[in-house]
Amino acid sequence: MPRELQESRQTSGPAKALVKLGLVRPIDFALHLPMRYEDETRLVPIASLREGATAQVEAVVRDCEVQIRGRRQLVVRASDGSDDLVLRFLHFYPSQQKALAVGNRVRVRGEARGGFFGLEMVHPAFRVVAEGTPLPSALTPVYPTSAQLPQAYLRKAMDAALARVDLAELLPPQAVPTGMMSLRDALNFLHHPTPNVGLATLEDRSHPAWQRLKFEELLAQQLSQLQAKRERERQRAPRFCVRQGALQEKLLAALPFELTGAQRRVVEQIANDLQREVPMHRLLQGDVGSGKTVVAALAAAIAIADGWQCALMAPTEILAEQHLRKLVGWLAPLGITVAWLTGSRKGKARTRMLEQVASGEAALVVGTHAVIQEQVHFAKLGLAIVDEQHRFGVQQRLALREKLVHQDRPSSARGRDGEGAGVNPNHEDAGPAQLEPHLLMMSATPIPRTLAMTLFADLDVSTIDELPPGRTPVVTKLFADSKRAAVIERIRDAVAQGQQVYWVCPLIEESETLDLRNATETHAELSAALPGHAVGLLHGRMPAAEKAAAMALFSAGAMALLVSTTVIEVGVDVPNASLMVIEHAERFGLSQLHQLRGRVGRGSVASVCVLLYAAPLSDTGKARLKAMLETGDGFEIARRDLEIRGPGEFLGARQSGAPLLRFADLVLDEALVHAARASATLLLDQHPQAALDHVMRWLGGRSEYLKA
Repeated sequence: MPRELQESRQTSGPAKALVKLGLVRPIDFALHLPMRYEDETRLVPIASLREGATAQVEAVVRDCEVQIRGRRQLVVRASDGSDDLVLRFLHFYPSQQKALAVGNRVRVRGEARGGFFGLEMVHPAFRVVAEGTPLPSALTPVYPTSAQLPQAYLRKAMDAALARVDLAELLPPQAVPTGMMSLRDALNFLHHPTPNVGLATLEDRSHPAWQRLKFEELLAQQLSQLQAKRERERQRAPRFCVRQGALQEKLLAALPFELTGAQRRVVEQIANDLQREVPMHRLLQGDVGSGKTVVAALAAAIAIADGWQCALMAPTEILAEQHLRKLVGWLAPLGITVAWLTGSRKGKARTRMLEQVASGEAALVVGTHAVIQEQVHFAKLGLAIVDEQHRFGVQQRLALREKLVHQDRPSSARGRDGEGAGVNPNHEDAGPAQLEPHLLMMSATPIPRTLAMTLFADLDVSTIDELPPGRTPVVTKLFADSKRAAVIERIRDAVAQGQQVYWVCPLIEESETLDLRNATETHAELSAALPGHAVGLLHGRMPAAEKAAAMALFSAGAMALLVSTTVIEVGVDVPNASLMVIEHAERFGLSQLHQLRGRVGRGSVASVCVLLYAAPLSDTGKARLKAMLETGDGFEIARRDLEIRGPGEFLGARQSGAPLLRFADLVLDEALVHAARASATLLLDQHPQAALDHVMRWLGGRSEYLKA
């Protein structure tokens, strides 16, 4: 930590603001890059100023007075010999008035505007200078900052840190793409670019200096991910036996449907992983309705058949309960005990479930993040399945990993399918040893290729790219909010024919800042519009029992219409629901709209998704709704969402506390991603110390978050 920050960390003011911005190490300052630049390298004669242009002039103050024109304002007249310029300050301090005293020479930079007495600048930047003061030789950086941190202070702190920072080349020449600038030259240039540089290349980050910086950032990310993968490969996991006639085959025979070819392929990939001593760390991705839950059940069956427990964790109770219903229906007839753990489960029922988990009686545990709470103890956890993993926070995923450490079972353990079936011959004489369970993560948000290569580089990815037969395509229609009455009339027709309808709202209650219809108001409106039909309400603030009751009524067909917030986004499966209305669709993310649309079209009836929007639409809103109209392919949706919104939509909280991709653009910089990936492998294989030093320079102690 720089010594001046060490001394003032507990104080208020600019030094404290630096720490709040994350500017602690000299390298932190070096990587805190300008958001734009001001050209103070040139002076323009006042007579040459053009209205609307931003420029810098040097002039002598001829008059300075406070005027009252409805409000106090400081009006200054300055001249450079070619013409006069009025400087107007609607808010000012006495120190500014003093600096602008008559006779002082000032350099002024601002936008020239037409005024009553000729051209003027309102609230320009200025400083007092002596005659002949040289002009800067580089553009002046403007840094991201806060109200407590003036640009002048930040620039001085930045220059001091740049003078101290160690920017020695850490990478061997063969690890850097040919022709790239050194990191030192790139950073010095980006902090102080020369006046002749094309500003467009700085703004779009195509300048060679930016290319080196983005490569370095991507390399640190790739190194951290690949190192995490290699570290995991050095760990031991239970090695399951996949035998003929075991639980997995019994489950397959009992299913009321045939697996698709894609499902069979990913089941085989997972089974191969589970037969190795290396902990599986696999992401199972598939579009909405592609059948990921049954794949998870078959993976669980492999672990359970070998005498181990399996845990399935989902981000919401509604989604967890959907999984529970399916898994109990499939596994309970085969003699498997399934425990249900959520935060709302209290008293004796919870105590009984905890006992079943701790004793090993419960072979499968399904729940929310309650599964990883401190009081939950597994007898022998061999496989953890995390659904919609990107919706869990980093700390929750780290807690899950801590939960996934346990003692190996004795060599006399028996499997569930026969004498000695659970014995792992490779562990037989090893004695107690820590094992890390296999981890399967699932996501209904397909991950674009560049994202999979970067922020999920530590995962093996299985893709279900085929929908089960019988799924009907969903027709998507777009209506302005002015057509709301016609949409409600269409709903009357649908419920009269026995169909069920979702109406999704973005808010629960009224907001003073957002003019959006809320769920409670919409529920009242639709209840009045559909007399004789049951209209339900579902949102995240309802008690768990009420949510479960509402979903049960809707699932059973006893409720015609369900007004809901986005709690139904994932996992909800009601085949008879064939119409969905999403209100204020322009406010939702593209992937979220696709997930919501996936709640209909799950049966044999033709289904429709209506997107209601409020004008005027932003460019982003138009792009989202256009994509929804043009494609129902989740992979294409994911690609467009990455283009529109960047990786945040896919990452959830994975990067919390560690802004790992501040500079690179995964859409535009795919070539750099490939280069960084190749260099990361080279460094880990041949230059491990350089790899470690590079990660520490860029990520410090934050690389742990990449493993979550």
